[in-house]
Amino acid sequence: MSALSGIKVVELAGLAPGPFGCMVLADLGADVVLVERPGGTGPLVPQSGPLQRGRRTVTLDLKSPDGLTGLLSLIEKADVLVEGYRPGVAERLGFGPETCEKINPGLVYGRMTGWGQDGPLAPAAGHDIDYLAIAGALEPLGRPGERPHAPINLLADFAGGGMLLAVGVLAALLERARSGRGQVVDAAMVDGSALLTTFLHGMIGSGLWPGGRGENLLDGGAPFYDTYRALDGGYLAVGALEPQFYAALLKGLGLDDDPELPAQFDHEGWPELRRVFTERFAERTRDEWADVFAGLDACVSPVLSPVEAPDHPHNRARSAFVEVGGRLQPAPAPRFGRTPASVPEPSRAATVAEVLAGWS
Repeated sequence: MSALSGIKVVELAGLAPGPFGCMVLADLGADVVLVERPGGTGPLVPQSGPLQRGRRTVTLDLKSPDGLTGLLSLIEKADVLVEGYRPGVAERLGFGPETCEKINPGLVYGRMTGWGQDGPLAPAAGHDIDYLAIAGALEPLGRPGERPHAPINLLADFAGGGMLLAVGVLAALLERARSGRGQVVDAAMVDGSALLTTFLHGMIGSGLWPGGRGENLLDGGAPFYDTYRALDGGYLAVGALEPQFYAALLKGLGLDDDPELPAQFDHEGWPELRRVFTERFAERTRDEWADVFAGLDACVSPVLSPVEAPDHPHNRARSAFVEVGGRLQPAPAPRFGRTPASVPEPSRAATVAEVLAGWS
């Protein structure tokens, strides 16, 4: 049995963050039933892709009486409901928190939105980049003198959104074991994005983040915490912050005996350090440098593409990627010693009657 075996989740179809949070719950053993609308979710989301793994899928028209009746019958038996509508939509359709509490007082009601259930922006549209912007998480990302750079949609949608939703649902389930009562989990991506900057606020408050964008220790400003282009066009990631790792970096680059090299934390010497590192990394290919640093604790790693990552020896040794329905994708995480997660199954169609028969 997996860690969440026996937990029944009803997921109302949506875009990236809600499906990711429910994928995490399904990976950990929850029985997640995805309620899809007729016609699917649109062209931005692959149908039956990795985010939908581990589910049974029921198609219901929630604007019809029969569809609403089917949904409420699932909610009555469920432990968790997850919806990603704008505030007030679920209430208008007939399955808001008050309605659900009456038929299932123990239900954990997860609400996945961008701006949250209240506040002046609550009814507004938005995407990952907007939530990062308002949370103060976008402005620091990028190079000096350039525009802020959006990190795909990994931070707000997935880390600050879906992952935080899963944490909130699990916490509410744990509390329910004491009280016997469910509650609403208001997971807003703007809140989660702000939460991800906690460490950064600590750095700023301590005077350890004095520069602008791309001029600080952890944002590419330091030449020993950055990426470098190799001879073949590949890249190396360098994170040699501590003195012992920096010494190993210089050894791997053949610069440990260079008396003219500026000191590691001499900010005025950083441009010269970057020039020297840039020229040296350009002398060999990415994989040649990876071989050089394989035996050194220098915190230097080859920058792999998503296609290359599954073949890295460490990822292979840990089975960090698995095949689901013929598609290679990240394996469930984290790992459990006594109740390990199983390899996910592809999503499959089901009916309300089939689901309820197993939930009785």
